[in-house]
Amino acid sequence: MTGITNSFGKVAVLMGGELAEREVSLMSGTGVLKALQSQGIDAHAFDPAQRGLHELKAAGFTRCFIALHGRHGEDGTVQGALELLRIPYTGSGVLASSVAMDKVMTKRVWTADQLPTPKYVWLPPGQHSLEQVRAVPDTLGLPLIVKPPREGSSIGVTKVLGYSDMQEAVRLSASYDPDVLCEEFIEGEEVTCPVLGEGANA
Repeated sequence: MTGITNSFGKVAVLMGGELAEREVSLMSGTGVLKALQSQGIDAHAFDPAQRGLHELKAAGFTRCFIALHGRHGEDGTVQGALELLRIPYTGSGVLASSVAMDKVMTKRVWTADQLPTPKYVWLPPGQHSLEQVRAVPDTLGLPLIVKPPREGSSIGVTKVLGYSDMQEAVRLSASYDPDVLCEEFIEGEEVTCPVLGEGANA
């Protein structure tokens, strides 16, 4: 075990950040940090809100476990910076991260490959008028979901039950992201399915 753990070198657990999902990230990162340290790995917390990523090299970190959530953490920004620093990291690369973080772009990719996804209406900036907003339930039916397309952890999400709820739901979503995503409501359990590995070996 010691030989394996030593091969990882000094590991930075990136957690925190400055945006809406900071507290969720700190909880995730703390759990990851404890798990790594319990296995004898030389892991340390690293909060980009308090230290610049350029300090990773100077501090002797050889790889990163990304426990950041939301924009700048999951959208390819940190991944791109680590690529430039030539520091290996966990998770998807720059392109996959940037596409997957944007739910509207992800739905476009899925529909292009004929993969099933809930019907949706995208309300870009400047198209949040009362008339445009109230037309959404006519397309998607009720109830429906309104959410900021580039946030996670259910931040800014509203389940809309009636026409009268739409304007406030859009206002809340737009306070986190100028783009607003409206989706038909799907009844059932929510399941998260992580994928380990790449290609045929995943």
